[in-house]
Amino acid sequence: MTESVRQTDEPVAEQPGPVDATRIERRHLLVIGVLLVASFVVILNETVMTIAIPVLQTELGVQPSVGQWLTTAFMLTMAVVIPLTGYLIQRVPTRTLFVLAMSLFSAGTLIAFGAPGFGVLLFARIVQASGTAIMLPLLMTTIMTLVPPARRGAMMGNISIVIAVAPALGPTVSGFILDHFGWRWIFGFVAPIALATLVLGARLVIPVAETSASRIDLLSVPLAVLGFGGLVYGLVGIGESAEADSAVPVWAPFLVGAVAMAAFVARQIRLQREDRALLDLRVFGSRQFTVAVVAMLLAMATMMGTFIIVPYFAQTVLLFDPLQTGLLTLPGGLLMGLAGPIVGRIYDVRGPRVLVVPGALLISLGVWMLTTVSTGTSLWWLVLSNMALCLGLAATFTPLMTSGLGSIDAHLYSHGSAVVGTFQQVAGAAGTALFVTVMTVVAAGSGHPAESPEAIVDGVRSVFLVAGVLSFVLIAACLFVRKPADAQVVSH
Repeated sequence: MTESVRQTDEPVAEQPGPVDATRIERRHLLVIGVLLVASFVVILNETVMTIAIPVLQTELGVQPSVGQWLTTAFMLTMAVVIPLTGYLIQRVPTRTLFVLAMSLFSAGTLIAFGAPGFGVLLFARIVQASGTAIMLPLLMTTIMTLVPPARRGAMMGNISIVIAVAPALGPTVSGFILDHFGWRWIFGFVAPIALATLVLGARLVIPVAETSASRIDLLSVPLAVLGFGGLVYGLVGIGESAEADSAVPVWAPFLVGAVAMAAFVARQIRLQREDRALLDLRVFGSRQFTVAVVAMLLAMATMMGTFIIVPYFAQTVLLFDPLQTGLLTLPGGLLMGLAGPIVGRIYDVRGPRVLVVPGALLISLGVWMLTTVSTGTSLWWLVLSNMALCLGLAATFTPLMTSGLGSIDAHLYSHGSAVVGTFQQVAGAAGTALFVTVMTVVAAGSGHPAESPEAIVDGVRSVFLVAGVLSFVLIAACLFVRKPADAQVVSH
């Protein structure tokens, strides 16, 4: 591994790599620290709008189906941009890519803060998402490149804080700000942090790998946009059509997405022979990477679907205000943050299975607890179920990402990170669509008025019965997770 790191750092390193295979250089720790802070700030914005949307619909005078586009457009943009990041990370210097990502996010945040109406706010969310999409694959690739295999678990534990804690804390932050300051300050408080991170990163971030000068394949870009965008739009459209009639037939975006995706895959298989693929699919040649991605898909779908349904249930059935609803996720988010680094260190010593199987069982426990909700459910029952879910997610995300990415060749790290990020967006959209559709359909056929608390309770119970079944599949997938042998990691 030492030799591999020296090779990737040759453009910027002044001294040979350290002899100690477990040592991380101080300048590399600074780079990772800046990327962690930046990623936390940008990922937080993915769920920060969950509670704010009803408020925005009232203040901006838009229908619920229109207001949902503040979240839908964000997810769509992420799904479209993330597949491009594997190529960008290999072709654009690290500092340049970081500055681009944080500049886009900061610009979108400032535009949103001053938005005069819904249209400008929607545009701002798209600009925000363009920067957000770059950050997480950049962070994962940087850690896999700079951190020795013996320390990766602990370091990837910090990523779990970004990938899971930030979305969990989003509703809490949003609820507090809405209760005290108003919706604009969701963006107003984030803007100075984003700008400070941009300035700091522009000074501290260094190149971490050699870049290639090969040209981008122009045909792959629109195919990726139509393929991934079509699938995510179709998944989101399922949930929206379950609530109201949609102007676009549900099958149309799926058809466009499927055709474009087939063409995209065929194109990448051809281009990867020349190392020119926009998204190199050779990462799936590793069985361990494939198993890890499948397990992450199931965990991410459960997490995002739950984070959408539980706040909805709390506000519409239990009549919680935005701050109370946001506080539901706070204990679980804090628990996840505390557990992340500990989980990483256990991974380094014991491997993934001792973590992922108990983690999957905790996720299953959390969702099965939610099958018992009623109009009289207490706040503490929701908090406890969320804590079980979050602790389970903390125990699964870090080992899955570390073992999956650690099982592929070093020159494919950026593409592996892009695949993980893309599939997480698709899984989030799929989980949200599945859960919203089940809830809406069951509520409509419950025998009660569709908007009544009794009907919503029936729908929510059914949602978590489905989630419970998915959790059993996750448990089964986790039984096949293994830690990559060091030989697999260092013999590139």
